[in-house]
Amino acid sequence: MTVTSPPAPAPAPAALPAALPPLAARARTVGGSPVREILAVTARPEVINFAGGLPAPELFDREGIAAAFRTVLEETPERALQYSTTEGEPVLRQGLAARLRAQGLPTDPDDLLITTGSQQALSLLASALIDPGDTVLVESPCYLAALQVFGLAGARVLPVPCDDDGVDPAALAELIRAERPKLLYLVPTFQNPTGRTMPAARRAAVASAAARHGLWIVEDDPYGELRYDGDRVPWIASFPGAEDRTVLLGSFSKVMAPGLRLGWLRAPGAVRRACAVAKQAADLHTPTVNQLAAARYLDVLDTHVAKVRAVYGERRDAMLAGLADALPAGSAWNRPEGGMFLWARLPESYDTTALLRRVVEQNVAYVPGEPFYAADPDRSTLRLCFVTQTPEEIGEGLRRLAKGLADGLDG
Repeated sequence: MTVTSPPAPAPAPAALPAALPPLAARARTVGGSPVREILAVTARPEVINFAGGLPAPELFDREGIAAAFRTVLEETPERALQYSTTEGEPVLRQGLAARLRAQGLPTDPDDLLITTGSQQALSLLASALIDPGDTVLVESPCYLAALQVFGLAGARVLPVPCDDDGVDPAALAELIRAERPKLLYLVPTFQNPTGRTMPAARRAAVASAAARHGLWIVEDDPYGELRYDGDRVPWIASFPGAEDRTVLLGSFSKVMAPGLRLGWLRAPGAVRRACAVAKQAADLHTPTVNQLAAARYLDVLDTHVAKVRAVYGERRDAMLAGLADALPAGSAWNRPEGGMFLWARLPESYDTTALLRRVVEQNVAYVPGEPFYAADPDRSTLRLCFVTQTPEEIGEGLRRLAKGLADGLDG
């Protein structure tokens, strides 16, 4: 008698994997940087790129910076290659404090926190100051990476009406009374994107409003040393009423090299300590060797910046000289006293976002104005960076821009 085993049961169908939890709401609702996306599209070498806010690479002091790194690595390698304190290397904070004091702002090294670029300083401040749903006031238009930071923090971002001198003090006071904001974010000197500078009287009015109504001011100053004409305007942080409520941000990216990723914030003690805790959670500290090399380079920074200013001033003038022929009749633009950007407004019939594709076909690029607005964008505006190209390249780029705008409107 033969005994056979029963047939094996059929295998159960494989269970489908469960869906993963969604991304955080803030990651789903805040988009990427339009400027970064434009730069990715226009990275071809034949494109004359007025879109980026990139310092001119040929002006980097390669030898001076290399010498600073060599000295640091030869003289103090154990320190340079080791972990550092979250607040930053004392020698760099001492040098920075001395520079700020020389420009009229009383500052001790302990008032400063070194950050991995001033963009990190903005993120740390958002962590330290903003709860989801808090109201933040910004300029109109505004530095778009700040809009990203505040959006990721869950803030309610409201624009303050502006004119050629920056935020309107009366409109600011009314918004403060009506909306009870937690902070006001400003780039008062050579603003990104407009290039405008807030005059001293307007800064005093902003400081007074913050003091009367209880408001933090975040004063972002990445471009202040790039002045080509006119007189320096004091920081808002130096005006009466603003001393205990202003956070001043600065950066070495535009005057030394952005690849070093070195920035700083000067803040009242409680805010600075909260930012230090947030930085510990983010990256522990800014790279030690970069800080020590920058501290060494401070000795020659003013000489280098003077050379950069001379070149950038010529490039600004070259762009200004060619705009009348490049932009359509009825356009308007400003004449920035410094910085990196020029702001233009075309006639109302022009949509600079829609026109960009046709302009890029001419191997030139700009940034449409639309993404710089927290609300109600002016679609006829655009930002042009004038520092990255030579005057000859600027002239050719403006000729291409004129053709692209004309072709785009006809199309």
